[in-house]
Amino acid sequence: MSTGAAAAPVPVRARRWVLEGRVQGVGFRPFVHRLAARHGLAGWVQNRLGRVVVHAEGPPAALARFGEALVREAPPLACPRIAESAEVPPRGMAGFRILASASDGEARVHLPPDRSVCEACLRELEDPHDRRHRYPFVNCTQCGPRYTIIESLPYDRARTSMARFALCADCAREYADPGDRRFHAEPLACPRCGPRLRWRGAGRAAEGEGALAAALACLRAGGIVAVRGVGGYHLLCNARSDAAVARLRARKRRPAKPLAVLFPDLAAVRRAARLDGAAAEALADPARPIVLVPLRPDAGLAAGIAPGLGEVGALLPYSPLHHLLARGFGAPLVATSGNVSGDPVVTDPEEAEALLGGVADGFLHHDRPIVRPADDPVLRPSAGAPRPLRLGRGTAPLELELPRALPEPVLATGGHMKATIVLAWERRAVVSPHVGDLEAPRARALFERLAADLQRLYGVRARRLLHDAHPDYFTTRWARAAGLPARAVQHHRAHASALAAEHPDVERWLVLAWDGVGYGDDGTLWGGEAFLGRPGAWRRVASLRPFRLPGGARAAREPWRSALGVLWEAGLERPVPGAPADVGLLRAAWARGRNAPLTSAAGRLFDAAAALTGLCAAASYEGEGPMRLEAAAARAAGTPAEPPALAWRPGRDGILRLDWAPLLPALADGGRAPEARAAAFHEALARAVAALAARMAREAPGLTVGLCGGVFQNRLLAERCLALLAERGIGVRLPLRVPGNDGGLASGQVVEALHAWTV
Repeated sequence: MSTGAAAAPVPVRARRWVLEGRVQGVGFRPFVHRLAARHGLAGWVQNRLGRVVVHAEGPPAALARFGEALVREAPPLACPRIAESAEVPPRGMAGFRILASASDGEARVHLPPDRSVCEACLRELEDPHDRRHRYPFVNCTQCGPRYTIIESLPYDRARTSMARFALCADCAREYADPGDRRFHAEPLACPRCGPRLRWRGAGRAAEGEGALAAALACLRAGGIVAVRGVGGYHLLCNARSDAAVARLRARKRRPAKPLAVLFPDLAAVRRAARLDGAAAEALADPARPIVLVPLRPDAGLAAGIAPGLGEVGALLPYSPLHHLLARGFGAPLVATSGNVSGDPVVTDPEEAEALLGGVADGFLHHDRPIVRPADDPVLRPSAGAPRPLRLGRGTAPLELELPRALPEPVLATGGHMKATIVLAWERRAVVSPHVGDLEAPRARALFERLAADLQRLYGVRARRLLHDAHPDYFTTRWARAAGLPARAVQHHRAHASALAAEHPDVERWLVLAWDGVGYGDDGTLWGGEAFLGRPGAWRRVASLRPFRLPGGARAAREPWRSALGVLWEAGLERPVPGAPADVGLLRAAWARGRNAPLTSAAGRLFDAAAALTGLCAAASYEGEGPMRLEAAAARAAGTPAEPPALAWRPGRDGILRLDWAPLLPALADGGRAPEARAAAFHEALARAVAALAARMAREAPGLTVGLCGGVFQNRLLAERCLALLAERGIGVRLPLRVPGNDGGLASGQVVEALHAWTV
């Protein structure tokens, strides 16, 4: 009887992978552990300063399948890429382990952003039989806080603000179980061992479920509650109560700036607003941003939510605590930043009670420390895609890839308004969350802290600083005083380069950078600029006709001044709604050029139009005039808007200048509805943009038009420009990942400096 030949033993091979990208704080090591078990492999996985190193041993075919799955089947929040892959000698290992993180070698860290609670954790939150039922801090490897709790990297529990909470036996078992989705979930907690809620207000104190009940009772009674969330405090009140909203505005001294609204779910948003596909997708994104969406006439919200505007900033619950509050209240809640107007969001309980004690009727605190603040991100859908207006919790730190390596690490300080910081080295650029407007001492302190924090966390020390060209910006003065080589980058070229970097496939650009004001090459205040070229080689080819701003910087909050400026520049003497009756002294100072800087800013032209139409003479927040003007124009949808034609004429400096003077009689025509005048103004400028692009396309065939700067956050203007340019066969690009406003300046400074670099 023949027994046949014995089966040949399957050879054992070993392979080592080094993975980079977003592989920390996203459950990547537990994923690798489970993947190895599935393929029958032995070995280990380890964090090494932002990289993940994997050593696996087993049959060659299993190793090949495992290597492919490392990227293809990675967790949803991970973005791995294989930096190295090599065969190594087998070590005869048994089993697969997660090794303790190592801190030696070159830092390649990727700081993960915070993520909203996942569906699996939500099911536990709502399950009466689960031990985490109604626990406000439920999380796993795929959700929960990251950026706001990390104290140092590599990302391990001992290096987060959760280190103070010792795991109970049940949580420790989950943390150590490779088959559990909480395997190595660093923010892991439960009611026995994790953070707890605490209520203070209305003469009582409570903890846990009692604290949550007290907060809901206060809200139902029409009160205002300060709630400590993931990245700071929110101020909540009933969004359907005119009285509650008016009380919040009076106490916060925020008379008209729009208030964000927290809705229990997407269905509730649809009842109040009209959602297209881009808006619905953005609202449900794991970052859970605030998304600006058009209000329905029967939205049922308080009139004071967004006075004079047709949109609301909608937000879905992103933390378990916000789910409990939103669903427990059962109706929309105002959810505005817990801060004094102009300051960064407050994070500390004692500071919150000190600063917000005159605003809130009660405080819902918790004892999980917030290491660094992160305000809510804001998006506005435009031209079929959500566009960022502000980076924040869940969307930042934002990592960008540069087209080539920097000669040395740089820190870009951005501008003065909507400040962000960018740390860049090699081919990496990391954009910070929104810092805010740098007028207030608390904002400046946060800016300085964040500048140091980014360099410490990433293990990168900047050797050069980049700043705006404006000599009086705080960021300029800070950079020049820091003791490092500092380089100025012109404001609007930075805007253009930030946009161009997002679209590397474009070779020939005509970028229109329209905003409020930015310091120009000639010392005047630019803001209606057009550039031909590319980063590092922009040629200014067009601008708006300049005019003098009576009162200088005060014009930003008093649009009637811009209106007088354009009238006087055009040789017209007409009354402006909301302006003082006697402007003789101001007129005389303007004529002599005293405190009346020259500007070509499109933003100030929009201010002038808002004042001349009677829509906004005095602004209580930045951009109020242009926002009211856009909303009025949108209400005129379907109404013919035949504006006067505007001409581009060469100036003595060779720059084409758009003469806006023909608009003024129509804008000041009190016999027409403000909505019609606003619509005609938008149409005239959109046609002027299309005419300029057609003219430049004859000089540079195949160019693509870029629209950036705060003015092109105006959806009506941007979409009308796109339609007119499409008719002419000209492509158009808008910002996609980086804000087109001053929040994108720092990234543009890096790109512009990279392309213009001379060592």
